[in-house]
Amino acid sequence: MIAIASDHGGYALKLEIIQHLKDRGVQVEDLGCDGERVDYPDYAEKLCKAVAAGQYERGILLCGTGIGISIAANKVHGIRAALCGDCYSAEMSRQHNDANVLCLGGRVLGPELAKKIVDTYLDTPFSFGESHSRRIAKIMALEK
Repeated sequence: MIAIASDHGGYALKLEIIQHLKDRGVQVEDLGCDGERVDYPDYAEKLCKAVAAGQYERGILLCGTGIGISIAANKVHGIRAALCGDCYSAEMSRQHNDANVLCLGGRVLGPELAKKIVDTYLDTPFSFGESHSRRIAKIMALEK
């Protein structure tokens, strides 16, 4: 199951992505917001703590640019959040970095590109290559 959350700046695109995921047959749980003006760190924390705890396979976060929410997400222990504005970055975030949270900008991406980015992110497995696994271990060691 995939978790999704946004602030008010990412709300409209979040609704588009939720419908797209449902159309694909992907189970998705909306962790908020409901369109009201909110602070994005609160929703990044809520989603990322749940992903890090194993309640969800992966997460998708949105704010106006994706920048703030990605910074907040990466403060949560166990999270590797990637801000992606193109399909290649989404592919590499999974293949090389095993990103467990995708961040998107609701005010900078059109819905069709955002859906393609989400599809690429969800459909790309981690490579389990020795060099990538070693680098991820080094990234995770920075949390200690």
